[in-house]
Amino acid sequence: MTSINLILINWNYIVVILLMMAGLYIIISNQNFIKKLVGLSIFQSSVFIFYISLGKVSGGTAPILTGNDETLYSNPLPHVLILTAIVVGVATNALGLALVVRIQEAFHSIEENKLLALKKFSEQEDRQL
Repeated sequence: MTSINLILINWNYIVVILLMMAGLYIIISNQNFIKKLVGLSIFQSSVFIFYISLGKVSGGTAPILTGNDETLYSNPLPHVLILTAIVVGVATNALGLALVVRIQEAFHSIEENKLLALKKFSEQEDRQL
């Protein structure tokens, strides 16, 4: 097999790896909490694509019994699990956004480095008292 054929056969793994690395890079490189949540969403999407692509069987059909013993079925379990994971992901993002709003109200910033500087400044003030 040539390398192009391997790429065409395993395109889903390449997409998953690219999305996962993009999401991880966004999470690590940005100081803004909103951008970190976007990176987390991209990372989660890559995991969803990975699990869904594992459930696909080449030449398989939906798991509906037809009476034919030679029928090849696709596995529905990864798709069901991903539906649950999507709901958990949406709830996680909603909670994260709510926390970002509260942080913005309390500290007037959603930048991680500014919040760490505020924390260090408050600790220094506490030591002086």
